[in-house]
Amino acid sequence: MAEVIVVGGGVGGMVSALLLARQGHRVRLYERLPRLGGKLAEHRRDGFTFSLGPSLLTLPALFGELGLELDLIQPRELCRYRFADGSTLTARRDPAEMAAEVERLAPGEGRNWLAFHAWGRACFEAANRTFFAGPLNRPPAEARPSDLLAVAPGRTLDGLARRFFTDPRLRQYVGRYATYAGSSPYRAPAALASVPAIEHGEGGWYVSGGLPRIADALAVLLDKAGVEAVLGAEVEEVLADGDRVLGVRLASGERERADVVVVNTDAAALYGMLLPDRRRLRRIARLGTSSSVFLLLAGVEGRTDGLAHHSIVFSADYRREFADIFDRRRPPEDPTVYIGCSAVDDPSQAPDGMENWVMLINVPARDPGRWPMSPEAYRDLVLERLASRGHDLSGRLRSVDLFTPADLRDRYGAWGGAIYGGAYDGPFATFRRPGNRGPRRGLYLVGGSVHPGGGLPLVAMGGRIVASLVREDFPP
Repeated sequence: MAEVIVVGGGVGGMVSALLLARQGHRVRLYERLPRLGGKLAEHRRDGFTFSLGPSLLTLPALFGELGLELDLIQPRELCRYRFADGSTLTARRDPAEMAAEVERLAPGEGRNWLAFHAWGRACFEAANRTFFAGPLNRPPAEARPSDLLAVAPGRTLDGLARRFFTDPRLRQYVGRYATYAGSSPYRAPAALASVPAIEHGEGGWYVSGGLPRIADALAVLLDKAGVEAVLGAEVEEVLADGDRVLGVRLASGERERADVVVVNTDAAALYGMLLPDRRRLRRIARLGTSSSVFLLLAGVEGRTDGLAHHSIVFSADYRREFADIFDRRRPPEDPTVYIGCSAVDDPSQAPDGMENWVMLINVPARDPGRWPMSPEAYRDLVLERLASRGHDLSGRLRSVDLFTPADLRDRYGAWGGAIYGGAYDGPFATFRRPGNRGPRRGLYLVGGSVHPGGGLPLVAMGGRIVASLVREDFPP
């Protein structure tokens, strides 16, 4: 039995801690915040509840395998898209229904969408046999020679969209999946097309009471498994000698011994502060940062006819929008806006007759103090853009709270406020993230900034990978 310390109580850290405790190890988890869950968090005000993190759950079976019992709700529509010309596209889970909807929007493109979906399914199946199957440095047992070609190496997501679709609106629809990895469709690998294939296969789900209930359910399982979770406890240093970890030092000064340290923080924070390593930090810096987010959390009076749980209001010029984010390093002048209103399917999330709008805009991972306008001025710009495209909230706003890249940085230690750590760019992006095994014996990494990536399913997979590595290195 090993002494295990998990640094950080995000979902990846919680899954790692749970599986390691079930292997028979003694596990302690230290979280600097007063609750577990990391970015899977919420903000409450005046009877409104707003999600600060993920708003959609895919591959829920991954959590079911851990023993979580979740009250799942499937929204009537995956998402409703509105393009700058006023046209709309309603994303249906069923592939045949989705193809018919694409055909309605762009005659002749329905069969192309089915081909795109089939490509995405094959890509996902190849990723399951390879990329998701284990650590980066190990040839997966079930890999096939054709798997490399199945993920279209060398092709960007936008390039893939151009291969399948002629209508620019459908290319924009495909391109938005780059933001799932904090990237640009003009830089992100084509393999991200596996995400819509998952949504239109297994579906996209909401958890009754909000997705943070996943963290609550995990916390219950941690307690049952005997994990000692210490909240409000910040780790300032990972202790190590030349070749192995020794434990951690807390901000309070205490030194806690461990054979295994699992770090569920940004990899840049690990190699920049907790266990300084200039060479690894430079390697991360060369990646650049993923995008960040700017959130408007709005309590809205009244109900909006026809409002979907998930909506996207697209910008008029996608290429310019991403150039603003990644090249000019400023919030886009004409932003695409995601609108999430969980009260559509869960009335408990807002007072009677009202709505909880979470408006998300992709912005650069940069301190808002260096933006060309204040966050408050940018809030007004976003609301004006929405009003011009059919979502006028004038006279209906009861409250608006802001969440900026600085909040991501200060609350979660995110590198520069980046939502997923290093940028997910280039044909070999999947292989450039830091791995799950660290440079000292007994050191492991998990979370959105390391393999296999960010998002609820991937960080859960990362927790499973870490547990398998510890089992190999420290057999129970």
